[in-house]
Amino acid sequence: MKILPIKPVRFKYNTHMLTIVIQAGGQSSRMGEDKALKLFLGRPLIQRVVDRMKPIADEIIVTTNQPVGYEFLGLRLVSDLKPGRGALGGLYTAIVSASQPLVAVVACDMPFASSEFFQGARKIMDEKAADVVIAKTDEGYEPLHALYRRATCLPAIESAIEADQWKVISWFPQVKVQMLVPDEVRILNPSGLCFWNLNTPEEFIEAENRAQQTNE
Repeated sequence: MKILPIKPVRFKYNTHMLTIVIQAGGQSSRMGEDKALKLFLGRPLIQRVVDRMKPIADEIIVTTNQPVGYEFLGLRLVSDLKPGRGALGGLYTAIVSASQPLVAVVACDMPFASSEFFQGARKIMDEKAADVVIAKTDEGYEPLHALYRRATCLPAIESAIEADQWKVISWFPQVKVQMLVPDEVRILNPSGLCFWNLNTPEEFIEAENRAQQTNE
């Protein structure tokens, strides 16, 4: 009997696979309670964000320094790897913890976080060979609802931290950033609600009303 050589199996590395990192840090001081766990239309706000991201995620991670409170999600929970380094440290934790090539970072207090935005951002990242796809609104850059390429962003963030830089976008000059202007954002998120983060009980109520009115 002739024995044929076994051909090695080659796995294609899918550069489009996506980790969603939901950041559940922050003090929630103006809310008076942990806003990620506050009920939004009958379920914890963070659960709503998770459910909105599930259709496009190959992996979902929650970053939190209070993991016990989030075990009900059944997701991987990661504590801050750079304590005391503010938003940049939080972004580092998000990027380094991801197992997939693309990383979408979303704040836990964004009830209208948009999977459609990230699907569009992926296409733009491909077309422009970008390392970051991020919107710039009247409030400035929106780093907590943005898409990052792990391989190029991680060393740039590490370099910024080692240089004792604190601004969450301080490392942008080291990578190719594709900034989205309002007209481009409207194409990806016609409602214009995806960057809305809730800080007060009043905003919470307003967002619930908006969600019921728009069925979004």
